[in-house]
Amino acid sequence: MLDRQVVKEFLEEAMDEIEIPQTILLGDLVEAFCKYVEDDYYEWLKDNFKSFFNHGNPDWDWIRGRIEHYSKC
Repeated sequence: MLDRQVVKEFLEEAMDEIEIPQTILLGDLVEAFCKYVEDDYYEWLKDNFKSFFNHGNPDWDWIRGRIEHYSKC
């Protein structure tokens, strides 16, 4: 779940040159954008899970290599 306050601050900065219609409340816009991103994020996680775990047939040697690689970052 996204931090709504962080997203609000992001939108305020990113939309600096975009005027929000008076009929749209900033809180409603933040919530709708968060849900939109979270839906996309969930699909992205599922796709990456399939890829990382080789569609249910994990290559544990490859995974160990990824663990080693990212532990050095």
